[in-house]
Amino acid sequence: MSISKQEFARRRKTLMEHMEPNSIAIVPSADQQVRNRDADYPFRQDSDFFYLTGFNEPQAVLALIPGRSHGETVMFVRERNKEKEIWDGYIAGPEGACEDFGADDAFPIDDIDDILPGLIEGTERVYYAMGRNAEFDRCVMEWVNSIRAKVRAGATPPGEFLDLDHHLHDIRLFKSAAELKVMKRAGEISAQAHSRAMRVCKPGMYEYQIEAELRHEFGMNGARHVAYNPIVGGGVNGCILHYIENDQKLKDGDLLLIDAGCELDMYAADITRTFPINGKFSPEQKALYEVVLQAQKAAMAVIKPGNHWNDPHEASVRVITEGLVELGLLDGNVDDLIESEEYKRFYMHRIGHWLGMDVHDVGDYKVGGQWRVLEPGMVMTVEPGIYVAPDDDSVARKWRGIGIRIEDDVVITKDGCEELTADVPKEVDEIEALMAASR
Repeated sequence: MSISKQEFARRRKTLMEHMEPNSIAIVPSADQQVRNRDADYPFRQDSDFFYLTGFNEPQAVLALIPGRSHGETVMFVRERNKEKEIWDGYIAGPEGACEDFGADDAFPIDDIDDILPGLIEGTERVYYAMGRNAEFDRCVMEWVNSIRAKVRAGATPPGEFLDLDHHLHDIRLFKSAAELKVMKRAGEISAQAHSRAMRVCKPGMYEYQIEAELRHEFGMNGARHVAYNPIVGGGVNGCILHYIENDQKLKDGDLLLIDAGCELDMYAADITRTFPINGKFSPEQKALYEVVLQAQKAAMAVIKPGNHWNDPHEASVRVITEGLVELGLLDGNVDDLIESEEYKRFYMHRIGHWLGMDVHDVGDYKVGGQWRVLEPGMVMTVEPGIYVAPDDDSVARKWRGIGIRIEDDVVITKDGCEELTADVPKEVDEIEALMAASR
């Protein structure tokens, strides 16, 4: 495991320091999801639960009780079952939850209805992410109502529910040195996969064959899961922002847009590259590509502590709008076009998002109604793009159907930002040279 047991313990301690006195936090694991009949989807732990425990089994619940004399970390987990383990693998059990994952107390999950209400009883506040899991919401309310039913016997139910996400997600937003080490490696593996895609790509291949090359590179480097469904869009498919069919033949003269990243030890990478299927940009493709590349560089130049979240987006909007005017896809004064948001015909998404255990990671983008100020330890994507719809008859035919996005992951440092995904080429001459060398 890349994150130490001591770091998981520090995370729990930090969260409990944010909690009000006389309170309890309740965090459920993810559920195993059935794919069809006797087959399940690969299990992926809930990010909040894993962040606090490192425990990677379903049917588990974490309770954090600051100041509890018998121990502040309590877990409910599956019991050991030798027969089941023959079929499905090792189960940690309550003993493993304590010995290997740092729980102070651990109980069988089947006993949670008898034990957890007693832990809740007497607390004034319950921290819980209400509304995320309807079935578990009902369980929490049943436990609280079972306490309320005993008020005449002297039981004291909690009087307040507080949103757990508010504190926990703000903690998750700032990455530790250990997290950044994993994310950098995830970025390196993903960069290798994108470079491989450039080397093998040629007209006549299918999008899914390129996707297979990406997944193979991920898996051979220990990243057995993708962080999200890969986008491999040739030609006009690159203009579909969340295209995932990946089933079309690649055509000579078209661009290929790939948005793909691996997940390594529960942490995501997120890279997009756009390159010519035949290895050579056309004049129009190169012209639009250079605008997007300059927009990314302008955005990265303002990603530093003290600037706010929207600064890089505003920088990218200005460069893209200026470029579209210069190339004749937009007509008018740049400031007026930005004010009226005319650029959104071609650049309709924002510059990026937080990145971490989730590809669209947790963390507020505004605080007190104002754009969040960037601080060291935050990780974000930087992904400007231009997409000219194939049926947009307001522009010359030569531009239509060109979709370009360039995306990298950066961590904010004390004086700027550092790219985690810089190993994959993105300059035009570098891309063309890499592809030419493999022909």
